[in-house]
Amino acid sequence: MHNAQILLQQFCDYSKFIRGYSPYTINRYRQAIGFYLKNNEIQDVSDITEANLRQFFLNGRIERSWSANTCIVYHKSFTVFFRWCREQGYMAAGEALVANIELPKLEKRLPPKLTKQDALRLLEVVYNYPYDYHFLRNRNHAIFAMFLYAGLRKSELLRLHVTDVDFENLTIFVRQGKGSKDRIIPMSHTLAQSLKRYEGERKRLRKTCPEFFTSLNRNCGFTDTGIKRLVSKIRTASKIEFTIHKLRHTFATLMLEGGCDIYSLSRMMGHSDIKTTTIYLAASAEHLRGQMGKHPLNNLII
Repeated sequence: MHNAQILLQQFCDYSKFIRGYSPYTINRYRQAIGFYLKNNEIQDVSDITEANLRQFFLNGRIERSWSANTCIVYHKSFTVFFRWCREQGYMAAGEALVANIELPKLEKRLPPKLTKQDALRLLEVVYNYPYDYHFLRNRNHAIFAMFLYAGLRKSELLRLHVTDVDFENLTIFVRQGKGSKDRIIPMSHTLAQSLKRYEGERKRLRKTCPEFFTSLNRNCGFTDTGIKRLVSKIRTASKIEFTIHKLRHTFATLMLEGGCDIYSLSRMMGHSDIKTTTIYLAASAEHLRGQMGKHPLNNLII
């Protein structure tokens, strides 16, 4: 007998301490697999069958209106968990239980982005917002500048240390980004100006914590809750619908429109596969229009 909940906890510990997966990935495993076990009242891993797995996915699509992406996330979570169970000798079938379950095709949607005008207006609103403290004006502008001029993910920004921002060489060192990969992003002069203004405020308030972005009242790093409140406040003030990930998409699209090559952009975005980056080519009408201008017959007079 092998208790499924105990094995799930052991698998999450293995993923964290041995494989070094991010808290986000581990939480995804815990929620997806835990929901399946609870929903099917599974106590022992021997109770897991291809039949109840198929029914679980069918109910998800019909009763819970799961998107194709949600189905794929669940499928991936089950695959790695069952594979681990098989390798540890707890299940004979392992990942074969989900191998034959057909998944819906992922919708090919263009990544949402802001226009150049909206991006500039957003930065303007962030800077001119009526804050109670001067520190907040410079910190918040630096945060949004990081998203729009460097394309950082929220988790990467919150983990950024003071030593990761190199003004002398105009670089930003992203420590252990998605996929546990380090990368270096060049810093534009515009972004450097915003970060330096914030750094001056940081020194003025004698912030000594290692995190680059700090809370106002405490000597510690800015929190996930704090950034959610900030985004909500600026979204209301600017009347621009955006998410942090939408700002990352905006960075990528604007870089391509400015002439950045796809390989360099892929490195800056921290993509493992350059195919992930190519979706931004389709999202940038301006870039495609510029490429069409290279057609050799354009100079012919008809």
